Amino acid sequence: MRALAILVTTLMSCTAVLAAQVPGEKAMSIVRNGEQPSIMGAPGNFVGNARIDPLIAPRAPSTVSAGAVTFQPGARSVWHTHPLGQTLVVTAGTGWIQQEGGEKQVIKPGDVIWTPPGVKHWHGATATTGMTHIAIQESRDGKNVEWLEPVTDVQYEASR
Repeated sequence: MRALAILVTTLMSCTAVLAAQVPGEKAMSIVRNGEQPSIMGAPGNFVGNARIDPLIAPRAPSTVSAGAVTFQPGARSVWHTHPLGQTLVVTAGTGWIQQEGGEKQVIKPGDVIWTPPGVKHWHGATATTGMTHIAIQESRDGKNVEWLEPVTDVQYEASR
């Protein structure tokens, strides 16, 4: 009887392992660290050096995407908006963020920033310290950001 219980338990475990390995619409997927190449931020979207490490690509029906963005000292995004807003989670370093018409604010690891839809803003590293954040946003009609004009050195240095 004990041998039968062990056999049934073993078969159930094997079935669960095999089910987890079967690809399909309802199967989980794992993207391993290092499987997605880093991308350098496009000069039209960033001032200075920014590296983007893709994390989440939209998978229907979801439109959520996310990436880890690392800004070198002095680097920042250009002014931009998001059609459905954006959440930033600062993971390393010290940075700045500013909403159009507002004051530049310091952001540090553990800070979570919500920018509402359509709010013009920029974010990046301070002049002397790099900064990394995870950016999470949704797409509307296939677009998750509207890139605008560069943040000038005068704007970047203001209120420093």
